[in-house]
Amino acid sequence: MAETIQIGEIPITVTLKDVRNVHLSVHPPDGRVTLVAPISTRLDVARAYAISKLTWIREQQRKLFNQARETPRQLIERESHYLWGRRYLLTVVQQEAKPNVTLDHKRITLHIRPGSDATKRAEVFHEWHKSLLHEVIPSFIQKWEPKLGVEVKSYFLQRMKTKWGSCNHQAGHIRLNTELVKKPKDLLEYVIVHEMAHLLEPTHSDRFVTILNEHYPTWREARAELNELPLAAEPWQK
Repeated sequence: MAETIQIGEIPITVTLKDVRNVHLSVHPPDGRVTLVAPISTRLDVARAYAISKLTWIREQQRKLFNQARETPRQLIERESHYLWGRRYLLTVVQQEAKPNVTLDHKRITLHIRPGSDATKRAEVFHEWHKSLLHEVIPSFIQKWEPKLGVEVKSYFLQRMKTKWGSCNHQAGHIRLNTELVKKPKDLLEYVIVHEMAHLLEPTHSDRFVTILNEHYPTWREARAELNELPLAAEPWQK
C-alpha cells in the first residue's frame, strides 16, 4: 500500500515492500518521485531519508525539466521527424489513393488524400510507426526469451504518457510505448529486456537489479541515454 508524503513542494509516493534496501527514484518525464522501503520502515524514517536526499531529487528533476522537448508535429512539408534516432525531413504528397508512408535514406513521404486534416495525418503516421515496431520487436523478444528463461505470451503497442513500457507478469504480456520508434533500436531493445525481466521479478527489487546486471550490464547507460533524448510534444501526465 502506498502513502504520499510532502517534502516542501515535492510529493513523494512511499511504498513498503519486501525489499532489503531503500530505493529512491525520480521518474521521467514529469519528475515524479517514489520511495520504496522495507516493510518495517516507519513513515517518519522514510521522510527523514527523503529529506537527506532532497538536493539530489531537485537536481534530477531539474535535468528532466530542462530536457529537450519536441515541438508539436503538424505533419507538414519539410518538417523534421525522428526515426530510430535519425532525423528525416517530411514530404507530403496529396493524391487520391490509400494513405501510406514511405521512407528513403533521408526523407519520409506521407501520401495522403487531398483535404485530409491533421487528425487523419497523425492517424496514418501512427499506424506506420506501429508497423515499423512490429517489424523489429519479435526478433528482440525471440533473442531474449532463452537468455532470460521466460516466454512473452503477447506484446502490445500504445501511446503512453509517463512510461516507456509496462509488464503484466501474471498474464505474460508486455506493453511498449510507440514513441520508442523515434529512439535508436538499442534503446528499444533495452526497454524490451527491462519489461521481460519483470516476468521474473515484478518489482524493481534488488533481485530485479541483479537480473539486469547479469543479462544487460549496460542498462544504466541505456536508461540514461533514453531519458536524455527529446520527449514528445504532447503534455505528459500521470
